[in-house]
Amino acid sequence: MMTDTITNAQRDLDEYRPDALRDRLGTLRREIDEYAGMLLDAWRPTLGGSHFLPSAENLAHYLAFRRAELRDMQPGLQALGLSTLGRSEAHVMPSLDAVIASLARIAGSTEVQFPAAQAFMVGPATLLENQSGIFGKDPAGPRTRIMVTLPSEAAQDARLLMALIGEGADCVRINCAHDDEDAWAAMIGHTRQAAKALGRDVRVLMDLAGPKIRIREVDAKKDTRLFPGDRFIIAASLADKCPLPQVTLSHPQLVDQLMAGTGLWMDDGKLGARVVGASEAAVTAEVTFARSKGYRLKPEKGVNLPGLDLDIPALTEDDLLHLSFVAANADIIGYSFVQTPADIRRLADELAGRMEGREMPALMLKIETPLAVRNLPRLLVQTGSMMPVAVMIARGDLAVEIGLPRLSEVQEEILWLCEAAHVPVVWATQVLETLVKEGAATRAETTDAAMGQRAECVMLNKGPHIVEAVAFLDGILRRMDRHQTKKSAKLGALGAWDGPQHLND
Repeated sequence: MMTDTITNAQRDLDEYRPDALRDRLGTLRREIDEYAGMLLDAWRPTLGGSHFLPSAENLAHYLAFRRAELRDMQPGLQALGLSTLGRSEAHVMPSLDAVIASLARIAGSTEVQFPAAQAFMVGPATLLENQSGIFGKDPAGPRTRIMVTLPSEAAQDARLLMALIGEGADCVRINCAHDDEDAWAAMIGHTRQAAKALGRDVRVLMDLAGPKIRIREVDAKKDTRLFPGDRFIIAASLADKCPLPQVTLSHPQLVDQLMAGTGLWMDDGKLGARVVGASEAAVTAEVTFARSKGYRLKPEKGVNLPGLDLDIPALTEDDLLHLSFVAANADIIGYSFVQTPADIRRLADELAGRMEGREMPALMLKIETPLAVRNLPRLLVQTGSMMPVAVMIARGDLAVEIGLPRLSEVQEEILWLCEAAHVPVVWATQVLETLVKEGAATRAETTDAAMGQRAECVMLNKGPHIVEAVAFLDGILRRMDRHQTKKSAKLGALGAWDGPQHLND
C-alpha cells in the first residue's frame, strides 16, 4: 500500500518538471497582472495619490492570486526545495517572481532575474508601522498588542488602569453603548495618567454602539421558556390578547423583511428560530434551537438575521450625538455594523466637520456580517485612502451571522486578506472569557489565545479577573513570539527533548 502511494506521488511529481512549473507560473503571473489591473482601475478614483496605494496594489495582486487553484502544484515546488507560495500575503509578486526565477535556474536558464531582497521587507515593515501607529509602540512587549474593554468602575478607580497597563495592556476600549461622556472622560483621564506614569504608549479606542438589533419588548407569561417546536410572534407592535409569546424589535421596519423560511438567532445564538408565517406587521417564528433548559425571551437581547442584507444605517442618532466627544478624545474609532464603502464615507464626512484641525483618528472596521466580509477589500481601500485603518474580527456576531462551522475558515481568510493590505487585525470576542469572568482559563481558551498571536492585537472583555487575564495573555503571546510570526514558523531550538535518552530509562 505504501509502495503504491509513493509510486503515485512520484508519477504526479514527474508531471511537474521545473520547466513545466515555470511556464505554468508565468501564465499565472500574466493573469494576475491583468485581473489586478482591473481591480486597481476600479479603485483608482478612490485611492488617488493616497499613501495606501502600494498596499492596495498588493491587495489587488493577492485577490487575483487567490483566484487560482494551486494545491496540485505545491508538492512539486516542495520537492524542489522551493516556496509553495503559502506565506506570500504581504509580498505577492516578489514571492511569485522568486519562485519563477528559481525554477528557471533549475531548468538551466539564467535570463530571469530574482527580485531584490528589499521587495520582501516592504510589506511586513508597512504592517508593523501601521500596527504601531494605531495600537502604540511597545518595544519591551510581545509583538501582538493587548486591548482591554474597560468596565464602568474604571471611571472611579484610577488604580485599575495602573494595574492593567502595568501588566501589559497597550490599548483600552470604551464601549459607547454603556455609561456616558462624563464617565468616558474619567476613564480616558485615568488611562493617560497611568500611561505617563508607567512610560507606556497606550491608545484609546472608542467603540460606537451602532444599530444593534435588539428585542425591545416582550409579552409572555412569567417564566415562559421556549423549546424546539414552540412558536412565538415577532411584531411591529404588541397585539392585545395574543395566545403566543410576542416580541418587538428595536428596528420595527425589519418585520416587513422577514419572509417564510427566514432564519434568525437571539442572544448570541442561545435561541434559533425560523419564520413559518407572516401577516400584516407581524410574523410567526418556530424555535429550531434552544438549550436543554429552554430559553426565556428577554428585552435588550441581540437579534441576528443571517442571510439578509439589512438596509440599516451604520451610524445611529446616538452615535452622532456623541461623535464630537469621540472625535476629540479617541485615538481609534470602532465602527460597528459597517458594511459598505458608503458607510465609511458618511462617517468620514461627519468626522471632518468635528476634527477642528486635528488629524483623523484611526478607524477600526468591525466585521460582523456576511455583507461586510464580501465587501472587505472595498472597505479597506475606501478607509485606507482616508485614514489609518484596522479590522476587528467580531467573532460573536460573525459566528451567528455566517454559522459557527464557517467561523474558523472565515477568520483565517480575514487575517490573510488584511495582511495582504498591510492592515492590522484585532482578534476579539470571548478570548480567555472563563479566566476573565471566573478566574481560571480553560484549555480551549488558552489555545485560542495562542492562535490570536497571529493577529496584531488581541482584545479581552471586561470582568472581575481582567488584570490577571492581561498578565496571563502577555505570557502566552511572549511564548508564541519565540515560535511564530503570522503564518511562519521561526524554528527556534526546542529544549523539551534535549540529550540522549535510553528506551529503558
